[in-house]
Amino acid sequence: QVQLVQSGGGLVHPGGSLRLSCAASRDIGSIHAIGWYRQALGKERELVASLTADASTTYADSVKGRFTISRDSARKTGYLQMTSLKPEDTAVYYCNAEFRKVVNVEGATVSKNLWGEGTPVTVSS
Repeated sequence: QVQLVQSGGGLVHPGGSLRLSCAASRDIGSIHAIGWYRQALGKERELVASLTADASTTYADSVKGRFTISRDSARKTGYLQMTSLKPEDTAVYYCNAEFRKVVNVEGATVSKNLWGEGTPVTVSS
């Protein structure tokens, strides 16, 4: 069963940086759209950043100017670059990605939406 594998979380001091990554465990096509979510203890899961097929991005107000969502040129790996981290950024971060793969010469595609298992980010001095 294919999985969306995340990496890059951990413990960082306030003001520090981390980069989260996510990629499928096997080739299931290219990342069409991607979103990063987070869930802090006792809170609802919230959308932090999203990237659409046409490269449009959106960010939660709380992370604008500090976080950057991207994908690699091959569209196999998604990233969330986090800078100027604050204690309130502490949460489990989840990647959600939609993959698309062309399956015939006419250009028909199949899609698959996956969630990562979550990676903890702790911002503390």
